[in-house]
Amino acid sequence: MKLLWSIFCVFFKIGPSTFGGGYAMIATIEEEIVRKKKWMNEAEMGDMISVSGSAPGGVAVNSATFIGYRLGGVAGAVAAVIAITLPTFLIVFLLSGLRLLFKDNVKVEAALKGIHAAVVALIIVAAGKMWKASVLDAVTFALVAVSLALLLFTQIHPFYLIVGGLTAGVLVVQYNQKRGKSIVTEQVRTEESRDLQFPEYYI
Repeated sequence: MKLLWSIFCVFFKIGPSTFGGGYAMIATIEEEIVRKKKWMNEAEMGDMISVSGSAPGGVAVNSATFIGYRLGGVAGAVAAVIAITLPTFLIVFLLSGLRLLFKDNVKVEAALKGIHAAVVALIIVAAGKMWKASVLDAVTFALVAVSLALLLFTQIHPFYLIVGGLTAGVLVVQYNQKRGKSIVTEQVRTEESRDLQFPEYYI
């Protein structure tokens, strides 16, 4: 019960303290889980985020489920999910009522515009981190370029890009193994590095 309460408290604190969805929560989750609680190391955290980002649903909730289950089984997963979603639900519920009262207020509209701009900045920062973690060589750069072009100029569903990236990664690794080439699947991290980098897809 002590562990479950600790899991609940950590994720309850993460939920209302971040804005912008999954991208913004990742840094906070890393700070709490890896650096403060030391429940997971950076490699485990990176793998967990990759799986969470590839699975259906929001990456923050998926991450909470994964970490909670890893630490406390099904009960831990339930505690983590409730904790990370409850504050947001309560805040949105309250704001929805307030918006009905102040929807025509100029200052409220200005505040919302400011929040929109801040979220864009968070996404740009996250994109920069993802670039550093994911673009390792010419092949990964080509995958980024092709995926971006397909998203911008076609109606392709992102699911097919995820499956295509996964397939391409497997094929490239197998090809390099047969030719005896070195295989690099992630950036080399030093002990001094403080930023956890990982590929991640959804806000």
